[in-house]
Amino acid sequence: MSLVHFNPWRKIDDIEHRLHHLHPEHNFHTLFDDLSSTEPKDVNNFTKVPAAELIETDRAFNLRLEIPGMKVEDLDIEATEKSVSISGERKAETEIKKHGHTKSELYYGKFHRVIPLPIKIQNTKVTAKYRNGILSLILPKMTEEKNKAVKVNIES
Repeated sequence: MSLVHFNPWRKIDDIEHRLHHLHPEHNFHTLFDDLSSTEPKDVNNFTKVPAAELIETDRAFNLRLEIPGMKVEDLDIEATEKSVSISGERKAETEIKKHGHTKSELYYGKFHRVIPLPIKIQNTKVTAKYRNGILSLILPKMTEEKNKAVKVNIES
């Protein structure tokens, strides 16, 4: 049995070479056709989750997610004391004509992401904003009562 060295960057190098050496009579459709015929054949089999960024401050966590092209009514956010769950569905808006063809690398469909939190939050006070494809959530930390001085009565 012989050992074959696998180079995952070989296909990318080949594409880059072909882009730099495209003849005028070739177009990007033939390049796109070649790319779409490589494995895996169905890109939609992969689970899509939005990229996230979690920043901790003294009083809260700031959570940002990249969710471009969504409508607010297609998003669902649930917060517990220990995690935040974001789900939604990106719906296709492309109209396919009777004899036309559409090729798309955009993902349409449902997604779901749960972000565990390192400490408890006040889930009833979470706020959210959605602008320019970025979902921003403010997750206030659970406030613990600080050591209060309490007068202790002495029995005689």
